[in-house]
Amino acid sequence: MHPKGSCKCQHCGEMFVVHPRNRGRQRYCTKVPCRKARKADSQRRWLERPGNEGYFSGPTNVERVRAWRRANPGYSRRSKRKRRTLQDRLTAEVAADQEAAHPDDRDGLQDRLIAQSPLFVGLISHLAGSALQDDIAAMTRRLHSRGRAVLGTDVPRSDYGKARNRNRSGAARAAPV
Repeated sequence: MHPKGSCKCQHCGEMFVVHPRNRGRQRYCTKVPCRKARKADSQRRWLERPGNEGYFSGPTNVERVRAWRRANPGYSRRSKRKRRTLQDRLTAEVAADQEAAHPDDRDGLQDRLIAQSPLFVGLISHLAGSALQDDIAAMTRRLHSRGRAVLGTDVPRSDYGKARNRNRSGAARAAPV
């Protein structure tokens, strides 16, 4: 005995449970070959309707495609993704007014954190071991300073790796083993 709401697939012939929202309309099961058969059947029925047989053909559509291809030369020959190294992306010029701002400025902390990506803030929060804005801001300044030192855009500071919060327990300040 088949469960209530089951139906026989028109492609594979097996019984399947019909989705409640598609009761009365679902004629194919969810297996990949059956879904492909359903898609082919749907396209065939759409093309059989009057007015749809030449939907994407004709001089108007041909000219539209030609104009697009002229505007986008080499589109089909392009690689899927332009691959650049991380170094290429980090060598952007810094505006003069940005150079004047020191990373230790503490004004507008809330605004600076909101402007960052949640992924970036979450990563820094994880590295800092705290969700407090002051700890995230301090870690951000240390990471920014270290990054500038790695790229050679700043003189390395000797204390960029030291913990600034002296209220932490000794285990938090212990050197890694």
